[in-house]
Amino acid sequence: MAMTEPANEYYEPYLSIGTAARMLGISVFTLRMYEREGIFIPYKADSHQRRYSQADIDRLKCIRKAINEYKMSIQGIKRVQALIPCWQIIGCSEEDRANCEAYKSPKGGCWTYQHVNNTCATRDCRLCEVYRVAVDCERIKETIIQVTNKSISEIEQ
Repeated sequence: MAMTEPANEYYEPYLSIGTAARMLGISVFTLRMYEREGIFIPYKADSHQRRYSQADIDRLKCIRKAINEYKMSIQGIKRVQALIPCWQIIGCSEEDRANCEAYKSPKGGCWTYQHVNNTCATRDCRLCEVYRVAVDCERIKETIIQVTNKSISEIEQ
């Protein structure tokens, strides 16, 4: 599935956690809670400081919109993220799917699982196209629809 990627600067982490929190109108504690819950992965510099890119800010705006406007809970967001068909986007084999908790469980996005003995074991989740799909709320929906339609057409053939 071909997706247009924004420029690399979009993903360049340059903002501190405090700056990101101020931009979003939330606390540093809230950002850390999102990280603990697995709905967001910040970049960590060698000094272990969290850094945020414009893509991270947009993803966090999507999360905030889901919470504030759509009245979704953190668990609800995790369930929606679990619906992203990572196995289709990555092109996982039957064997990979058999060894993948993300494929078997509806508890969160694939980036929240420890990947062992499958294609994703060597991937950096922050850089993965599956994680990047979730930057934009509308893109999540479009991706699920596209992959579902593709799967249905394959079944019908």
